[in-house]
Amino acid sequence: MGKSINLDWDYLKGLWQGIIAAKKWIIAYIVFILLPITIMLASYYQRSSVILEQEVTRSMQQTLRQAGMNLTYKLDHILDISNSVFMNKELYNSLLPQSSITEQLEQMMSLRNLADTVQTNTDILRFRIFVDGSRLYAGDRINLFPMAMLEKRPWHKEIMDAGGGMVWTGVYRENYLDTEARDVFSVGRVLRNPLQYEEILGVLMLDIPDQILKEVISGVNFSTVYAPYIMDKDGELIYTWSDPADTTGREQTGEVLPEDAKNTVLQNSEGIIKHTVGRENVYVMFTSIESTGWKVLAQVSQSEIAHRAVAQNQFTSIATVIAITILFLILVFVLLTFTIQGLTKRIQVVLKMMRKEGVGWLEEYRHAPEGDFRLLERSVDQLIRKVNNLMEETYQAKVLEREAQLKALQAQINPHFLYNTLDMINWSAIAHHAEDTSHMIEALAQYFRLSLNKGKDNVSVEDELSLAQVYLEIQQNRFPSTFTFRIEAEPDLEGYLIPKLTLQPLVENALLHGIRKAKDKKGSILITAKLENEVLLLSVADDGIGMDEDTARKLLLLPRPDMREDGSGSSYGLYNVNERIRIFAGEQYGLSIETVQGQGTTIFVRVKAIRTIRTEAEINGLASASEGS
Repeated sequence: MGKSINLDWDYLKGLWQGIIAAKKWIIAYIVFILLPITIMLASYYQRSSVILEQEVTRSMQQTLRQAGMNLTYKLDHILDISNSVFMNKELYNSLLPQSSITEQLEQMMSLRNLADTVQTNTDILRFRIFVDGSRLYAGDRINLFPMAMLEKRPWHKEIMDAGGGMVWTGVYRENYLDTEARDVFSVGRVLRNPLQYEEILGVLMLDIPDQILKEVISGVNFSTVYAPYIMDKDGELIYTWSDPADTTGREQTGEVLPEDAKNTVLQNSEGIIKHTVGRENVYVMFTSIESTGWKVLAQVSQSEIAHRAVAQNQFTSIATVIAITILFLILVFVLLTFTIQGLTKRIQVVLKMMRKEGVGWLEEYRHAPEGDFRLLERSVDQLIRKVNNLMEETYQAKVLEREAQLKALQAQINPHFLYNTLDMINWSAIAHHAEDTSHMIEALAQYFRLSLNKGKDNVSVEDELSLAQVYLEIQQNRFPSTFTFRIEAEPDLEGYLIPKLTLQPLVENALLHGIRKAKDKKGSILITAKLENEVLLLSVADDGIGMDEDTARKLLLLPRPDMREDGSGSSYGLYNVNERIRIFAGEQYGLSIETVQGQGTTIFVRVKAIRTIRTEAEINGLASASEGS
């Protein structure tokens, strides 16, 4: 026991003497190492906090933009329904003046049947028509109402002045005779006599439940203080989201937005502006709903953004840099102290013995009672273990990040095609007594089989070409006699892999944004595939409207390029495909675009030729699946 105490005292005494002897080194260490590193870390932390706040703000803006796109899609779908009803010949026949009671009753039954058909769509709560009060069926009060009831509404004059154009209302409370009162918003338009255009037969109103707005706006609830809301084209507040479980009493954001900030929002399609509420800076993020002229806005305070940035950065590189720096500083300090005590001589002795006896001697020597050298070895061992662990963790994190990036890009494929196809099948079944439903469902089932690919991320060139062919056949049913297509592929390409859903977004853009934007909405599509110098070369060409070079360049650089003045544009499909190809094959591969306005567009795909060998079981399984389909 006494011997152990003496050894510890001698150790502490030697350490103190080493520190005294190394005072010049310690001062130099503090001046030239510790202070500069401290200043650099402080500056780095401050700068990184600003960058993180900017990234969080941009992430919120992207979320808001996506919410606006989702709402635009839903409202465009409602507009399509309104247009379908507006062009229904039976609707006008049922609204033409009739003197006979029997004929008016028949008209009422026809209008009710039309209303029931429209109301089968879950987005439409109520189909309403306002007609002259002298009509027998004007007293129905379920789907048919006297015009006098509409005249009491604030948007009556706007609808009448629109001359048949669609007018959107804000959210309001509507009392229904056959059910409880509901919060709704509506789209209305004037119905004119096709035989005598100056005569107004009535006003068509489609009531939409406010749940559609709730589902979209609730996703941009960034703040615990300021609620997201929607503003119309005149800057009037038409809807504010509120959480039934929220008891904090949020600000009515439409009232606190300054007039100059409101004007900025109305003059731009989207963006981020900053204003002051009391002593706090508040960011206002907004995006536009083009079909209605509405603005979706979300406000969040600077302190909330900073808090969210810190929460997202708890285990990021800042903590790693600080930990490694502290470990390095401690190690340097220990090394300097022991070096002054004559460590150089002892290391030379160790090196000499290692050359003579081998590395195995060091393991035996480490158990010697000399505390200084043992501490040095232990510190080096700890450093090596920590560095190895950090390198392994960094490598694993990069692998997971790469996989997550690929999965995220593949998950962004635009779902509008699926929704449009299913909706078209539904309306085709209603209008044509289900004559074409079987064919469309079979085509769509084949599309699913090819696109899902049993969860695999990569498919053969043959399967990808088949997927493009099925997609175009479905679209030919949707747009009959408007376009043709041809696929020219070299033989023996089925053994090469490409990322799943490479061609389908390109074909979709060629059809919807090339041919369907043309004046006559007609054209042709050519798909080619060949192998050249161990590189797969594919192309999708159309003779549609084409585009300018600046827009073509942005399609590959930006996730969502700006819309052109004529309202045309493209989804983020091209950017998505380009990024996935680069991840799959390398930075030197990807997409390129050749286009001439008014003549058409050709998109070229370059992919590294990677072969896959299918087993006999897989080939038999593919053959069986083909026969079953």
